[in-house]
Amino acid sequence: MGQGSFWSKVLNVFLFVCLAILAISIIFPMLWILISGFKTNREFFLHPWSLPHSWQWENFVAAWHNGVAQYFLNSVQVTFVSIVLVLAFSAFASYALSRFDFKGKKIIFLVILSGLMLAPQVSVISLFKMLQTIHLFNTYWALVIPYVAFQIPFAVFLMRAYFLSLPREIEDAAYIDGCNSWTAFWRVILPMSKPIVLTTGLLTGMFFWNEFLFALVFIESPNLRTIPVGLMNLQNQLGTNYGILTAGLFLATIPMIVIFILFQKHFMRALSEGG
Repeated sequence: MGQGSFWSKVLNVFLFVCLAILAISIIFPMLWILISGFKTNREFFLHPWSLPHSWQWENFVAAWHNGVAQYFLNSVQVTFVSIVLVLAFSAFASYALSRFDFKGKKIIFLVILSGLMLAPQVSVISLFKMLQTIHLFNTYWALVIPYVAFQIPFAVFLMRAYFLSLPREIEDAAYIDGCNSWTAFWRVILPMSKPIVLTTGLLTGMFFWNEFLFALVFIESPNLRTIPVGLMNLQNQLGTNYGILTAGLFLATIPMIVIFILFQKHFMRALSEGG
């Protein structure tokens, strides 16, 4: 018994050390980017690991006014619309696949999941020609439609698993009270599924916010560029002014960090209950 307790403590210490190393490996680069954003270009190269002698708050203002504000707004619009559409389509599809029995149900589910095996990169040329044909090239929809199409399989995979874990007795009680399938879904299932809805929105939103290839190929106008492509353009504008560049880079990471901190409780609950 004592020996088992000893090895249990050793395992706990080992896990703690591994998690601490992982946390440091994630936090340190973010902290370095933040501190570098306050440095002059000279300090950035001569003293990369030290604190700035004079905190250059104007770096963040300059980054914001040099295009980050417009790129930020574009990313917010594209990400928000894409998340809403993904959640809407995926919630309806997941509810139907988890609750109703109909012919071809398994085949439809496998067809949807097969989208997980298709890498977005292999479809760039065909999507480029298709968007030009339907006159959506160089618009927000040139990003929204492919984003939604490629993330629906992943969202259905998550949400269907969570819906299957919900007891059917709750829906039966709703039907007895006079609900139909739509009202049972809207008033009972969807409120109970808040953790997985938020988790799916967070995970897909991270993809939309950071996606680079589609945003580079399908958008030509500087006024429509999103954050990843916009930061590359900012580097071309500012040359070697790395203080402003790192300030812009940190501004681009703020939304996802804040959203994850706010909804981390629902994120962990969804993964544990629907896993």
